[in-house]
Amino acid sequence: MDKLLINTLQTPCFLLDEKELGRGINEFYRSLKRHFAHCIVGYSVKTNSLPYAIVKAKDFGCFAEVVSDDELDLALECGYKMNEIIFNGPMKSKARFLDALKRGAIVNIETHRELAWLKELPSDGLYKIGIRLSVNISDVSLEDAEGENDFSRFGFNDETEEFSNALETVRSIPHVELVGLHIHRTSHSRSVRFYKRSVAYAASVIKKYHLDLDYLDVGGGYYGIFRNAPTFDDYVATIYESLQKQGLEKLAIIVEPGNALTASSFTYYSQVIDVKQLPDCRILTTDGTRNDIDPFFHKNGYMTEINRANESGQVVPLQIVAGATCLEYDQLFRLENQQEMEVGDVIEYKNVGAYTLSLTPMFINYFPRVYSLSSDGLKLVRDKWTAKEYIQKSNI
Repeated sequence: MDKLLINTLQTPCFLLDEKELGRGINEFYRSLKRHFAHCIVGYSVKTNSLPYAIVKAKDFGCFAEVVSDDELDLALECGYKMNEIIFNGPMKSKARFLDALKRGAIVNIETHRELAWLKELPSDGLYKIGIRLSVNISDVSLEDAEGENDFSRFGFNDETEEFSNALETVRSIPHVELVGLHIHRTSHSRSVRFYKRSVAYAASVIKKYHLDLDYLDVGGGYYGIFRNAPTFDDYVATIYESLQKQGLEKLAIIVEPGNALTASSFTYYSQVIDVKQLPDCRILTTDGTRNDIDPFFHKNGYMTEINRANESGQVVPLQIVAGATCLEYDQLFRLENQQEMEVGDVIEYKNVGAYTLSLTPMFINYFPRVYSLSSDGLKLVRDKWTAKEYIQKSNI
């Protein structure tokens, strides 16, 4: 981003690039429509729950994919109609589950209690539901598995009687129709091979039970638009080929990309506020924190760009960039044999939109500002939370 714009930001902060978000959504739709007459891209609310981003995803043609009552309510508050929502996960309440079905949401059943709740639907209507199939990556695609038994705790397992029993329950209710299969499972490899095999597995189950479905919900876990990574075209083509082999290519396809849409759409900015000299290194304290961009503290590195006020500083052996918290391990990265940084220099962390704003803890500093950049310029879309916002709804 232009240095003049960077200097207008109040750090620490996130920045949403609206053009990048729209590009990802449009590219995924373009790939899907090359093969499928009917398709849906669901914006994964859990991956990035910033209300402004949820609204923009709707503007770009997304459904909202939610996994709890709170996320459902958030999507509705952000302007989605109930029939523009995909309701997944085990944390549905009975009231919201039944209401979502009555009002036309895409609902994928996850638990035994949801199966029991189906019997409470009024018998004078017709209700369409999907069901989640459990996918053991070790069985489906061993090369993409984490260990010898990479099972899932989600969905109904077809190796036991869970899945067949769930089908029996659905078929026993005359006013409920099974129209979809949900197979969301993420492999760390994000390989095209995994999607080829998991969709083939889903197709085999569809054939095994003679299911007459409207859609297959493949879920998420894809790479975004990056060099040397599978493209959306690669993923969609292999999904189509796997279905075509079983004569199922006319199914509508639902995808729920989270990381693929949000990671590259968000950048984080922090500023050096202090420099200390230790015997072996310089410590750069910044006003940002690893909590904001790596809440699991498991990343080994970040895509960074440093905006220095002084471009002619001397090269120093080691600089450690640290965060603003009181945690000794709130350290972000090291600079070896690079130009010295000074107070006021700004660090830009790219591709940090996935599972960051949704998981940022309110430790010491509360939620940071979020800006949005569009063709209309830069604007603040969420102000920094203060004690006033933190204390709301509390009785003191």
